[in-house]
Amino acid sequence: MSYSPINRRHFIKGATATLALSALQANGMNLTVPGKTYAVALIGTGWYGKSDLFRLIQVAPVEVVALCDVDKNMREGAAQLVSQRQKSKKTPKLYGDYRKMLAENKLDIVIIGTPDHWHALQAIDAMKAGAHVYVQKPISVDVIEGEAMVAAARKYNKVVQVGTQRKSTPHLIDAKKNIVDAGLLGKISHVDMCCYFHMRANGNPAVQPVPAFLDYETWTGPAPMRPYDGLPHVRWWRTFTEYGNGIMGDMCVHMFDTVRWMLKLGWPTRISSTGGIYVQKDGKSNITDTQSALFEYDDLNCVWQHRSWGTPANPDYPWSFTIYGDKGTLIASTMQYDFIPVDAKSGSKVHKDVVYEKEKYPEDVTEPTEPKIELNAAPATRLHMLDFLAAIEKGGRPIADIEEGHISTASCILANMSMKVGRPLVYDPRKRQIVNDPEANALLKRPYRAPYIHPDPNQV
Repeated sequence: MSYSPINRRHFIKGATATLALSALQANGMNLTVPGKTYAVALIGTGWYGKSDLFRLIQVAPVEVVALCDVDKNMREGAAQLVSQRQKSKKTPKLYGDYRKMLAENKLDIVIIGTPDHWHALQAIDAMKAGAHVYVQKPISVDVIEGEAMVAAARKYNKVVQVGTQRKSTPHLIDAKKNIVDAGLLGKISHVDMCCYFHMRANGNPAVQPVPAFLDYETWTGPAPMRPYDGLPHVRWWRTFTEYGNGIMGDMCVHMFDTVRWMLKLGWPTRISSTGGIYVQKDGKSNITDTQSALFEYDDLNCVWQHRSWGTPANPDYPWSFTIYGDKGTLIASTMQYDFIPVDAKSGSKVHKDVVYEKEKYPEDVTEPTEPKIELNAAPATRLHMLDFLAAIEKGGRPIADIEEGHISTASCILANMSMKVGRPLVYDPRKRQIVNDPEANALLKRPYRAPYIHPDPNQV
């Protein structure tokens, strides 16, 4: 089955046309839809798993053949929605075990929307089964997992797109092209990044019986087994280091990845961090409520700060990055950006807002089961999916290739490790070791709960 080039009205509408099309071109994307229908499966049918899948359905010819989730209610609800959304109106096959799903279906694409502690095993197994992978960030919970994912992508020659869709956000692409690349900032030697959202759950729910519709044993997988105290997959898991890397791994990875892309940065030369639970001490949460991190480069420092309490430093930019140059400053978020020149010779002030596509994609706002959809992220995710498919079609690497996702993810993990050991860390990606630090090296690979086996980059 073949398809014609994207109709401009199908992809964009009205005043957003120029910006969105330029975003496509800036990302080096092919402006045609794939020449085949891709067989797609989703592992993890929660909020963001469905959101990613539905954005893919909106922009490309795909057939969702299977869904996997350890929560029976979640997967059945998702199946109903998919049958309404996809062109064939078929209901996908449902699975509680992703390995069975991979064994029984020939899949072109697997989308992974599970919690962080499952990403590595599922992505590697999907690649081994012959599928290209779209995996949410952060890609892993430890550094060696990420190394194994990169190794698997290269060994099996699969396209792996990471859900760091800021690289496909139209107004941020505009900022990179017309502010950073245009040289309006001058010499850049400092970056601030921050998140001041009150997003740390920190409750005290009682231990309770596991409901019949949830396979909690499989949900836990390779992570440590915590006593069941309510549905973990409704954001509760993010508040525990057993499953992820806290706000550093969840939010810093987005901003740091965007800064690296804009400034063409690779691995930091040194990483350090301090922080802890300074204010919100009364709940079960064990992730930090306050943390700072320093990612060092030659003549450049990238500094991160998060607090899950108090007020943001700039109410207009509570989750953002600021790039300082000797000719001007760029401050940007998922919602907008502002360029402020040092003087008139450096140019005029520039402001751009987020692109919305609510008129063309009314389901973005009318879908009753997705009240939490991030309207600002929907156009970016659609662009990200098109870039993913273009890489598959052309045999190249996508804008958020797994290696770039690994550098951003691992840097945030290393920041947490630095905080734990109390000193700066220097990571050597060629040797996959921290330089001259046996204690820190022991933290690069988390213990797995039996019978799960940690992936080895040399044996994927």
